[in-house]
Amino acid sequence: MQFGAVLAAGTFAVLSLMTGSAVERLVPEPLGGNLSGIEREQLDAQRVGAAAAMAFGSGALMLGMFALQLGVLSTFLSEPVVKALTSGAALHVLVSQLPSLLGLPLPRQIGCFALFKTLAAVLTALPRSNPAELTISALSLALLVPVKELNVRFRDRLPTPIPGEIVMVLLASVLCFTSSLDTRYNVQIVGLLPGGFPRPLLPNLAELPRIVADSLPVALVTFAVSASLASIYADKYSYTIDSNQELLAHGVSNLISSLFSCFPNSATLATTSLLVDAGGNTQLLRLRSTPPTLQLAGLFSCAVVLSVLLWLGPFFYYLPKVRERAGVGVAGRRGHMPGYGRSALLLCPKAVLACINISSMRQMFFQMQELPQLWRISRVDFAVWMVTWVAVVTLSVDLGLAVGVVFSMMTVVCRTQRWEKRRGKSRCGEARQWSAWGDFPARPGWESDPCFLPRVQCLALGLAEGTELYRPLRERHKLLQVPGLCILSYPTPLYFGTRGQFRRTLERHLGLREGGKETPKTDGPPDAVAEPIRVVVLDCSGITFADAAGAREVVQLSRRCRDAGIHLLLAQCNASVLGTLTQAGLLDRVTPEQLFVSVQDAAAHALERLESAGPKSCTVWV
Repeated sequence: MQFGAVLAAGTFAVLSLMTGSAVERLVPEPLGGNLSGIEREQLDAQRVGAAAAMAFGSGALMLGMFALQLGVLSTFLSEPVVKALTSGAALHVLVSQLPSLLGLPLPRQIGCFALFKTLAAVLTALPRSNPAELTISALSLALLVPVKELNVRFRDRLPTPIPGEIVMVLLASVLCFTSSLDTRYNVQIVGLLPGGFPRPLLPNLAELPRIVADSLPVALVTFAVSASLASIYADKYSYTIDSNQELLAHGVSNLISSLFSCFPNSATLATTSLLVDAGGNTQLLRLRSTPPTLQLAGLFSCAVVLSVLLWLGPFFYYLPKVRERAGVGVAGRRGHMPGYGRSALLLCPKAVLACINISSMRQMFFQMQELPQLWRISRVDFAVWMVTWVAVVTLSVDLGLAVGVVFSMMTVVCRTQRWEKRRGKSRCGEARQWSAWGDFPARPGWESDPCFLPRVQCLALGLAEGTELYRPLRERHKLLQVPGLCILSYPTPLYFGTRGQFRRTLERHLGLREGGKETPKTDGPPDAVAEPIRVVVLDCSGITFADAAGAREVVQLSRRCRDAGIHLLLAQCNASVLGTLTQAGLLDRVTPEQLFVSVQDAAAHALERLESAGPKSCTVWV
């Protein structure tokens, strides 16, 4: 049970916002608002219990998804969706850090348009920003950004990356301790750091029915973000991931952490980027030929956190000045929290940690530099990227993820629904390019971009001269076509959404109509004379799957061809499609001798059949 090879698990700002909004709705603040110290502690305990119950519920849901082997759902996270999701989530994290950067104690914004609400609140409260924290933020970014660029540029020359984050935390903590920035200049610090482990406590299972509706989106976002980050770094470092293993790892992590009053966790953007920048892809132990593997950096970070909880916290507690501030500066709690050991006050300013988070996510923002190249490669993928990113930024991460996946799947459906483009002439006699729907001229750029909703058409094939290859007649190569023989290729899945298009295109090519037989359509030169078709070969190599509706359409085609005196041959049907056609009753209409493993074999059989009926003649199209 391991996370992706370079993933760091922990708190994620977006999940924290989702958990906070759910907890505030489940355990609301009393209307009066005036609570005594004991009542406030009871309210906090109830909210901690609700957050732990959400972690328990999301962990249980992910384990259920693992049991059902639903990791395959990650295949619907296309590369544009993944990169847009992580970039949009990184922007959410950036905006959520702005109040800490500026020293503004602003209320948390939740729901749709939360990012814009936070920006509006920050701009409104900007005149009240703390100059001391603003200075600390500027100095921190001025140190962290150049250090990270040096680590990236001289990665091969440096024996180890420069630990700019550790240096910044230590410097800021020492400065805050010696100069009393928290009391003299009202600088926000991290505050009380509990020591030791809390007592294990099973969450209140009675709350589970209430939090299932909130745990499900948390579980889905956890899985989506983790799978997205894992796939990004898997492509970067050339290893493979197991999505079901990610479900198991995060499910167990959330389930166990809920026993220690933790809220839901997942792979984190900032910490993972920080781990990668620090060389965290170095492997301690290779368990398989490909990752996931046990990571030295992950093991070291776990050891540091464990040391802080067990030993470093009590050490800070015995510093006199720290202990005094812990007694008077943290809501009257004298350095101790129920369920924990002795506590200490961590004097690192929040602005420094916010700067570390922001500077560590620069790789997520750099993904936007790939958009011009994506536009040149595929405009459909570009549209998916932009729609997903706008939805994530505008709505929320969970809703944006849903919008991105649905839009990505709709583009796949649209690609299978496109009709072929046809050319027409305007009143002036000039050629015009019509859209796939045949009702308006196509806009410039459609013909030059084969990736923009490419047309799906039934292609008539001819034998390339001097070869055994069959090429589309529209390519205008030297192709041979036997009069009376039509070879068609249908390069798209055959299901309920494409059965109508399949029927119409074959009717047009074969000249079939319900009222009788018409002149077939030819793909050759305009002056070519269409011959009556006696044998048709249907190349099924492009039909990757067929459902019941599509299979019945093929059966009906065989009946109509037989009634029209056309001998139907099927070539290159894969086993799955052939099984579906057989179950639909195809062998009741055709014989096994009409099924061939290749177009060449089917064409040879067709030539023998035509030769037996009359002399063979070939038409050469140049």
